[in-house]
Amino acid sequence: MSQSEIFATGSGHDRQILATAVAGSIAMAVAMGLGRFFYTPVLPAMMAGLGLSPTEAGWIASANYAGYLVGAILAAWGWAEGIERKVALFGLIATALLLLAMGLSSDVLVMSLIRFLAGIASAFVMVFTSAIVLSHGLAAGKSWVQSSHFGGVGVGITASALMFGLIILGQGGWRMAWVLAALLACVGIAVVTRYLPSDVVRSGPAKKEPQLVWTAPLIALTLAYGIFGFGYIVTATFLVAIVRDGGGSSLFEASVWLFTGLAAAPSVAYWMPVVRRLGLIHVFTIGCVVEALGVAASVLLPLPVGPIIGGVLLGGTFIMVTAFGLQVGRQLVGESPRRALAMMTAAFGVGQILGPVVAGYLADWSGTYTWASLAAAAGLLISGTIVLLFRKPVPYRG
Repeated sequence: MSQSEIFATGSGHDRQILATAVAGSIAMAVAMGLGRFFYTPVLPAMMAGLGLSPTEAGWIASANYAGYLVGAILAAWGWAEGIERKVALFGLIATALLLLAMGLSSDVLVMSLIRFLAGIASAFVMVFTSAIVLSHGLAAGKSWVQSSHFGGVGVGITASALMFGLIILGQGGWRMAWVLAALLACVGIAVVTRYLPSDVVRSGPAKKEPQLVWTAPLIALTLAYGIFGFGYIVTATFLVAIVRDGGGSSLFEASVWLFTGLAAAPSVAYWMPVVRRLGLIHVFTIGCVVEALGVAASVLLPLPVGPIIGGVLLGGTFIMVTAFGLQVGRQLVGESPRRALAMMTAAFGVGQILGPVVAGYLADWSGTYTWASLAAAAGLLISGTIVLLFRKPVPYRG
């Protein structure tokens, strides 16, 4: 959406919606771009500094995704009705503290526990800020709010890549990187606290949603969403390590992650015309195929081409597939959208837990990330195929 469209009327309501979109974007940048994905650019330096094997690095990553799974399940229980904003802010504050804790840690078990708790925090922020921000965008008829909100993940990845590049140029270490990430998160939290609306837009008082009705399309979508979690997370966790394994410089590592973030930030927006033309299901499938090509390219093509293509195609697809998959789920379940979001996020979490563990063992066994990445690419193709085979026409409503 252009700036002229956003400010066309100059009304207070338009400014409020814009502020809500900014708050959602920054919340996602902090919780996901920093709290969840900052592990990726810092990982090679941590592995070198602490002597971590790919298997150990995979277990630490999986601990984060296990926490994400637990957080998503907890969010589905309905206990946060009416206090979504408080829970989201709690999750953001916890994210900043846990980023700081990573910079003070050296033990694998301690770091795994920290990342587990960070996963819970990021799931809370994801579920509850999405409930608030997307409800305001829907009520206002502003479809661009969704693009802005989920694009915040890419904004966070971009900011973290730039910060990490500066740390490299300044010859700082991985501990400093975690500390500065915590400080950057605090700046974001201040903005979110100021502009995030107080509650979800509802047609009536807060109440628990009815139980999900599990139809065949919903079961297929949830299964595919979990497999997608496995497929994308291998490259999202080890992309920078793949660069180092191939002999790339530290500055090139940061550059690859920067390309990933720059592709991710506007990804939901630039896929919108395709969604309007082909529908959500087909775009989900196309996204999985495109991402599979990028995952394979990251290990099959030489430096610098392979990792750059892998990063750009990963960034350009994983957020939009995540967002549009959740939108399909919401439209399939009628009166239980938050339960659908939480349960699909839980399936996603299972896939993410398995991904780094499997990838770590395959990397240790083979001495390379090639087999792990090819397994991830296969998972992405399977995910897209399942959704396509069990599709129920779901139009884009925006």
